[in-house]
Amino acid sequence: MTSEGVPAALGIVHPDNAGRNWRLGVMGGTFDPIHHGHLVAASEVAARFGLDEVVFVPTGVPWQKAGREVSMPEDRYLMTVIATASNPRFSVSRVDIDRPGDTYTVDTLKDLRRLRGDKLELFFITGADALAKILTWRGAEELFDLAHFIGVSRPGVPLGEEDIKHLPSDKVTLLEVPAMAISSTDCRTRVREDLPIWYLVPDGIVQYIAKRGLYGGGAASGPKQAVDISLSADELGALAAAQNARMNHQSGKPAAPTTTKDNA
Repeated sequence: MTSEGVPAALGIVHPDNAGRNWRLGVMGGTFDPIHHGHLVAASEVAARFGLDEVVFVPTGVPWQKAGREVSMPEDRYLMTVIATASNPRFSVSRVDIDRPGDTYTVDTLKDLRRLRGDKLELFFITGADALAKILTWRGAEELFDLAHFIGVSRPGVPLGEEDIKHLPSDKVTLLEVPAMAISSTDCRTRVREDLPIWYLVPDGIVQYIAKRGLYGGGAASGPKQAVDISLSADELGALAAAQNARMNHQSGKPAAPTTTKDNA
């Protein structure tokens, strides 16, 4: 598969990209919790594809996770904001968590195009194993008109060209990212078993999980040996507002109000 030539989409003009479309990576996921594998994959794809921005889009109601309990959307959104705040090319969108009902990729891509304008190229980043099943997704017949799809490798999933030969070759790329060996499932399990998750997720996420009591963890996974980082509602709101303002500044849209819940 090729890593070149992708569809058209997002109307954002910066001094360094005048006259061309904005290249926007879309990292969808439950992010329960977000971890370094997600961040490294997004960074690697951005570098390989020359992306101007990667927007992380936490799912609202993940239809594929119906068999297990999922953390509240606002918790997953705020963890994503915390994890991505230090990278100027990363942003976070609420389009999926604010949309009622199950989350489907076709709706995510349509909403981003509607919100961000027409001069846009969308690159949807997902797991290579999920990509092999893309034709079972809702609105599959529209997906390849909306975005180019990048399947990043996951541990123990030896996918190759044979697995995606039924997909349009000019719309799909496979990319190996070793850091994807980290998984959200393993992180949740370690928290439940009172094992540390330091260095698997950003420090702020370790502390957020401990403060909110997510995943039924005890002391070992919490911030006992770290400098305390306050995670008050006001500070989280400021982080989220900064992310929102950054994305809206790039799109030329007025900033939408950011909602947070009390995290005390």
